[in-house]
Amino acid sequence: MTELPELPVNRPTERAPTHPGELFAEILEDHVKLSVAEAAVRMGITRQALYDVLGQKAAVSAPMALRFGKLVGGDPELYLAMQAHRDLWLAQQKLRPDLDAISPVR
Repeated sequence: MTELPELPVNRPTERAPTHPGELFAEILEDHVKLSVAEAAVRMGITRQALYDVLGQKAAVSAPMALRFGKLVGGDPELYLAMQAHRDLWLAQQKLRPDLDAISPVR
C-alpha cells in the first residue's frame, strides 16, 4: 500500500487552535457513548477535573492525556500536541508586541 503524502492544514490564523477538550467531548458523546461521570470513574479522576477539560477551563496535562487515551484507545501524543499548539498560539497573541520588539541574534 502506498503512503499518502501529509498535507498541510490551513486554518484562519485569527481563530485559536481547537482545545483538546472539544475532541474529548466528541469522543465521549458520539463514539463511545459514555457519560462524564462514568468516564471520570474509569479514569480515576474527579468529574470536576474532566468537566474542566471538556469545558476548556483546564489544559490537558500529560497524565490526563494518558488516562483518556487508555480509556478510549486514543493517542495521548495527539491530545498533548493539540494542547501545546493551542498554548503557543494563545501566548503568541498575548505577547505579540513584546515579541515584535525582540531583535533576533541573527
